[in-house]
Amino acid sequence: MLALTRSWFFYIGLVPYTIFYSILSLLILPLPRSWRYWIITGWARFVILWLKLICGLSWRVQGLEHLPDVPSVILSKHQSAWETISFQLIFPRQCQVLKKELFKIPFFGWGLWSLNPIAIDRSAGVRALKQVLEEGRQRIADGWWVVLFPEGTRIAPGERGRYSQTGAALAAKAGCPIVPVAHNAGVFWRRNSVLKRPGCIDVMVGEPISPAGKTAKELTSEVEQWIEAACSSLANSSSNEALSTEK
Repeated sequence: MLALTRSWFFYIGLVPYTIFYSILSLLILPLPRSWRYWIITGWARFVILWLKLICGLSWRVQGLEHLPDVPSVILSKHQSAWETISFQLIFPRQCQVLKKELFKIPFFGWGLWSLNPIAIDRSAGVRALKQVLEEGRQRIADGWWVVLFPEGTRIAPGERGRYSQTGAALAAKAGCPIVPVAHNAGVFWRRNSVLKRPGCIDVMVGEPISPAGKTAKELTSEVEQWIEAACSSLANSSSNEALSTEK
């Protein structure tokens, strides 16, 4: 009950701050993309700090030493909204591949638009793939990292979706490494749930995977195996922690 009450207070503080940043995001559209990114990610910094102060939910990262020195493709497990926010603070300057319908969300969508992500129509099939390959390669050439969630949608902890080969194809086309990422955010912040359980989210960054000499299918399989194994290693301890703190 206490965790649910805290969760509602989290949203009470989040809404006005989101509205402020949404209006700001429209005002700064004439600025260069890198400037807009630095300003708008201030919203992410607030959200993560507010989440810790109000809900008692923090995070820790293992494996940051594995990050390459060149812009790369990040392929991550997708369990909640948390990683879409926190990754802006954990990893270098980036753009995320997302569904364009998110732009329609009042206020929140405006901020996303200002960050200039790669927004696709997931029903477009081959056209969406070509868009990611073309825009993604250009972003990487311009010094931006590209974040994709290969399962395409949020998946509950302990479950597995179908891994798309799009991220692997982008890495191969851009000639850059893939960085696999696993986490257990869904244990504490579940899909479509108001409740934010207190605890500590673990993020694991794997060693970079070179696309050289491998097909997109082979790369995707390698990424999937690492991510799912890493998520399994986090599952039991995080579930027990969340359950104990919820009582």
